[in-house]
Amino acid sequence: MNVPENLKYTEEHEWVKVDGNMATIGITDHAQGELGDVVFVEMPTVGESFKKGDVVASIEAVKTVADVFLPVSGAITEVNEALNDAPETINQDAFGGGWMFKVEMSDKSEVDDLLSAESYKNLIE
Repeated sequence: MNVPENLKYTEEHEWVKVDGNMATIGITDHAQGELGDVVFVEMPTVGESFKKGDVVASIEAVKTVADVFLPVSGAITEVNEALNDAPETINQDAFGGGWMFKVEMSDKSEVDDLLSAESYKNLIE
């Protein structure tokens, strides 16, 4: 199972890459594997603000639909428009081209509550 060490994780299987007060968010390799073939992604609106734990997106796969929860509070600054035409990128490259959206964090200390790679590995084993 691919669990990059440089990211933070949630128990709901989102990953977070922190760069200053910006966070790039997607779903983990484990999550995409559980979902199966992704066929559609519903994204949040750029400029909209959410609180940690809010449902901000959904992923439709052949087998099911899954909610994506915001791991940190903040405002959406960018969405991965490429997923509109190629949602399967989440299956092919969950930690790269399959990123979903970026957030300007309103409370960076919330990152401290996220799981390390080691803790996430323990959760999914």
